[in-house]
Amino acid sequence: MKKSLLGGMALLLLTSSVYAAPEKLRVVGSWSSLSLYKEYEKPYWKKEFNKEFADTKVRLSSLGQVKLKGAAVYRQLSKGVFDVVSTVGGYVVSDSQAIAGLDFPALANDIQTARKIVEAYKPTLDNALKNDFNSKLLSVVPYPSQVLFCKDKVTSLAYLKGKKIRASGWTVAEFLDGIGATGITMSYSEVPQALQRGVVDCAVTGGLSGYSSGWGEVADYLYPLPIGGWAYVVTAMNLDTWNKFSKDEQSKLLSSIDSKITVPAWKKTDYETSEGEKCLTGQECSYGKANNMTLEPVKDYDKRIARKILVRNVIPKWVKKVSPEVVSQWNASIGKVVDIVAK
Repeated sequence: MKKSLLGGMALLLLTSSVYAAPEKLRVVGSWSSLSLYKEYEKPYWKKEFNKEFADTKVRLSSLGQVKLKGAAVYRQLSKGVFDVVSTVGGYVVSDSQAIAGLDFPALANDIQTARKIVEAYKPTLDNALKNDFNSKLLSVVPYPSQVLFCKDKVTSLAYLKGKKIRASGWTVAEFLDGIGATGITMSYSEVPQALQRGVVDCAVTGGLSGYSSGWGEVADYLYPLPIGGWAYVVTAMNLDTWNKFSKDEQSKLLSSIDSKITVPAWKKTDYETSEGEKCLTGQECSYGKANNMTLEPVKDYDKRIARKILVRNVIPKWVKKVSPEVVSQWNASIGKVVDIVAK
């Protein structure tokens, strides 16, 4: 009888470990108009996830549907209102400055470097999400590099002195200040009219996003230095929800997100970065009729200037906003990749 009771308890524990996933997940994906959501997040959470976790029902929304600005969506994640959220890291740095260290202006001039930076910084990012948002890092995927659209001629950073430029965050504003420009805050949807009327001289976004939003119809010059970084989309799960999954389920979940979202989305971003340039500058465009912007190749001396401004103007301001431990972690990870010491 005793053996039977012990055996039953062991079976119950084993069963609860194997089938530990929650019954429901409330998931917020990124922007529904962009390929990351349409081609990877939505198919994964609506179909692929269910293949691995058949007993868990998913209710999926997008950032646009929940209508929460900035870090508010992650605050709701921390409280358990949502179980999973995908949002641009730059949107939430007001509540977690450690995340700002992932995506400084012109830190990664190509997608290969961007990938190395993300991989190196994951432990720090995971810890920041745990401490600041009670959440677990699931993935990091970039949007196409955030480049410069200008109304008037720009062939180097020197042309931006005295210009008014729509900035996408405080680090970009600090970078612009370092080159003698003025960062302007305005909503994304206001930019085309602002460019047309001269309210701003330039603005920063991804090439393909700018093409899709009509920026290429009102701006004349494209300078593809990633002043706005890569706008990484960070996906995290509420830590209480994460802990409901068994260890095996956690491993399975991370593996499936990596293979179904992260890996293919990085490849798509690489494609969309180059395709955005083509669609904006009169080349063959697979997304529709090309615009007629002038593409100005990035000068090597501008890369050197950008690095100096980053080291002199941006990183020291960031160092004051984070703990010495985070600075040390940055230097041991991203700093090694790009050969920069934050101080």
